Amino acid sequence: MDYRALQGYGSFFMSLFLVVMLYGYIVYLYRSEKKGERDFEKYGNIALDDEITSTPVEDKSASERLEEEDK
Repeated sequence: MDYRALQGYGSFFMSLFLVVMLYGYIVYLYRSEKKGERDFEKYGNIALDDEITSTPVEDKSASERLEEEDK
C-alpha cells in the first residue's frame, strides 16, 4: 500500500467523520429547540440587532437555571 492510497483512505474517512459530526450537531440543535431549552432564532438576530440599547437574548436567571441543571 503506497502513500497515495493511504492519503485517499484518510481523506475519505475524515470526510465521513466530519459529515457524521455535522449531522449530529444538527440533530442536537433541532432537539434542544423542540424541548424548549434554547431559542436559536434569537441568537440569529444578534447580528441584525447589534446596538448598546438592545435587550439581552437571555436574562441572567435563565443562564443560572441552565448551569444548575447541568450540575
